Amino acid sequence: MPVKTFAFVPHLKFTVCLLLMLTVQGASLLTHGQQPADDPDRVRALNLYESSNYVEALPLLEKLAAANPNDIVIISRLGFALYATATAMKDKVARKAVLERARRILIKSNQLGDDSNLTRVVLDALESPDPTDNPFSNLREAEKAIREGEEAFVRGDLDKALTAYERALKLDPKLYEAALYAGDMYFKKGHAATDEREKYELMDKAGAWFARAVEINPNRETAHRYWGDALMMGQNKREESRQKFVEAIVADPYNRRAWVGLTQWAERYSVTLSHPRIDVQTNVSALKDNKMTITIDPKSINDKADGSSAWMFYGLTRATWATEKFAKEFPNEKIYRHSLPEEAEALRNVAGLVKEQLKEGKIKQIDPMLERLVKLHDEGLIEAYVLFARPNQGISMDYAAYRKANRDRLRRYLLEYVSAGS
Repeated sequence: MPVKTFAFVPHLKFTVCLLLMLTVQGASLLTHGQQPADDPDRVRALNLYESSNYVEALPLLEKLAAANPNDIVIISRLGFALYATATAMKDKVARKAVLERARRILIKSNQLGDDSNLTRVVLDALESPDPTDNPFSNLREAEKAIREGEEAFVRGDLDKALTAYERALKLDPKLYEAALYAGDMYFKKGHAATDEREKYELMDKAGAWFARAVEINPNRETAHRYWGDALMMGQNKREESRQKFVEAIVADPYNRRAWVGLTQWAERYSVTLSHPRIDVQTNVSALKDNKMTITIDPKSINDKADGSSAWMFYGLTRATWATEKFAKEFPNEKIYRHSLPEEAEALRNVAGLVKEQLKEGKIKQIDPMLERLVKLHDEGLIEAYVLFARPNQGISMDYAAYRKANRDRLRRYLLEYVSAGS
């Protein structure tokens, strides 16, 4: 599933977020290991790592990486462990140096063949400025509690971390991260549980905390996605987990992380994710000197009677928006941009003309792409299609306003089109 643009804000809190990716991808990555599986140091290092005890795992990983610099598992784990522990460092200069080393090591891991979501997303994080000094909460005691939770987490003390996160949320009931991380501690405990009933109950508790985070801010993708992970990986609830992964995308579609859950869901249940294929047969140039050039594909002016001639109205509609209508509809914006209303109206006009031609019997056999467009038009999902399948910088600026009033349409499109494959 292609994602057009990405946004990312790294923090120590993000080490918690990435562990769910690691849970899904760890098995496949282990197949690339170069060390024998019964190497006691390697086994201990990986066990410490899997239990989130990055502090104790780090020196072992360092030793193993020095002895076997092409062991992809050890290299990737070392890079992440450096990232996790560095973000807890208070010395800015030292932290920066360790984060840079983590970046170099993860680049090497990628070059060795590690193309996991975990590594890609951490590398994205390391390309952004380090905001570690930014507070979680403006309330001093809540901030202190959540920091205590993070320090316990990187040492693998999940119970102590959970207690601290719960305390932080009591002190600051609007602290999204506190609810999110409390849920993730239950998820980690559930993932490690060997008793199926205990695992199920712990995943239920995780879901309850993720629900609290969603209630605090439904427009952040992480809690939706974590909830989906608990339902899918912990309880094998196919449909319920799909619903949560879709909510993550609705919350923040132009963020790579938001698509990770649904992508992994599709892989698990052998579902192909796809948008309806609709190739616009008219090319519109950028606005220059208040003029646009419209290039019409010869296919759209043939005499096949398949409705393709309607594509002329796409270009004409967009030209009208660029030269006249945008200024009227967006009076506070002084520079023209390609907007959601413009693209949706252009496609809607094409669909409308095709429907007229069908009614008049002028179309003998409709072009399949136009048939899909008409269906989206009749179901009121053209805007959702544009925002998810055809976004650009200008169109994406209209997403938040559209989501506010049309969340259900966005959800329907992702459920009925993108993830509805067999």
